[in-house]
Amino acid sequence: MRFQGDWGKLESYRINPDGRLVQDYPIDIKNQLLKFFDYEKLISILRALEKPSKQYTFRTNTLKISTEKLYSKLLEKNLNVKLHSKLDEALTIPIEGPFEIEVEGGIVVANKYAAESVYQGSHLYAPGVISAEGVEKGRKVTVIDEQGLPIAVGIAVMDGKEMVKLKRGLAVKIERSIYKSISLRELEEYEQGLIYEQSVPAILTSLILNPSPGDIILDMCAAPGGKTSHMAQLMGNMGRIYAFEKSKLRYLKLKENLMRMGVKCAFPLLEDSRYVDLKYPQLKVDKILIDPPCSALGVRPKLFERRTLRDVLSLMQYQIQFFKAAVKVIGEGGIIVYSTCTITPHENELIVEKVLEKFPLELDWQSIYIGSTGLNIIDGNRLLQRFYPDEHDTPGYFIARFVKV
Repeated sequence: MRFQGDWGKLESYRINPDGRLVQDYPIDIKNQLLKFFDYEKLISILRALEKPSKQYTFRTNTLKISTEKLYSKLLEKNLNVKLHSKLDEALTIPIEGPFEIEVEGGIVVANKYAAESVYQGSHLYAPGVISAEGVEKGRKVTVIDEQGLPIAVGIAVMDGKEMVKLKRGLAVKIERSIYKSISLRELEEYEQGLIYEQSVPAILTSLILNPSPGDIILDMCAAPGGKTSHMAQLMGNMGRIYAFEKSKLRYLKLKENLMRMGVKCAFPLLEDSRYVDLKYPQLKVDKILIDPPCSALGVRPKLFERRTLRDVLSLMQYQIQFFKAAVKVIGEGGIIVYSTCTITPHENELIVEKVLEKFPLELDWQSIYIGSTGLNIIDGNRLLQRFYPDEHDTPGYFIARFVKV
């Protein structure tokens, strides 16, 4: 169903029951979403996006350890870890909160992305600091986001001037935050490559592509390596994954994660995969993952949002370009899986609609359905899979599986 509405009429919905404002989205984004979701549903989605999931999810790297052994190791550390009920490789740990944060000491302003991590208990690193006037090393500080919301209290590890000038290193060691989750990266199991932080729908995406030992796979937007490393473990490190990434910094992170996880069958390439057919005309693959840059409007927790409708429409055109190259390097019967971490139909169902019009592809059944079907705005929506933060306690997420005909 599509709904015509005006967010300006929804002022009564702008306050949560706990007194906090619904996070700020550009008005054109909200009005556009009201064409596809009714008022109550959209408010429910936005309120859920404000908070982290109730469970922190991560994936076992079965190239190095079984899920059962990892589970036992973490239980021995007195961690409240549980096995996921539907995904064999997934484990969860509860996220605690929300807690009240009172302003103490100096003020450190964190940028949006750093603030959203600190909001869940992560330490604040210098690259995420916008300002820290008068902050002294060793003193108590309050971390606030760009809109002035206090999100955590901690101890300054460096002077305020150093935080802004150096742009590297730990800036604030967090003691209390609105939400508290385990820092997996501080565990030896993380350093050993036994663990990868990954949401349920992100884990599901690789399972739906269904890599097999010996497959030749193209991962068109591979960094930071979560899905690449998962595909490698599903293949038992047997086969070949061409892992493309055009950003140098993200490419280096991709290589680092693949090394940590013990991946041998993936070959990272610092290239723009939209031109893979031109740069590598002899390349032929069995399966392709397209997990392209998107508006990320489903990522949680979300303190506020700057993306506009113009950004979304621009990203939509960008995302379609990957299919143009993909269909040229995959043979008949080959599988393409497309996924995003956003809630906009323009980057999800309407992308599918355009792709089916332009390219020799058909929608295919997905092997596991634990989310909802796609919006009923295109044919074949029941073959698609959507995750809603308010219904599934996950990020907002979308998965489509195609077969080349």
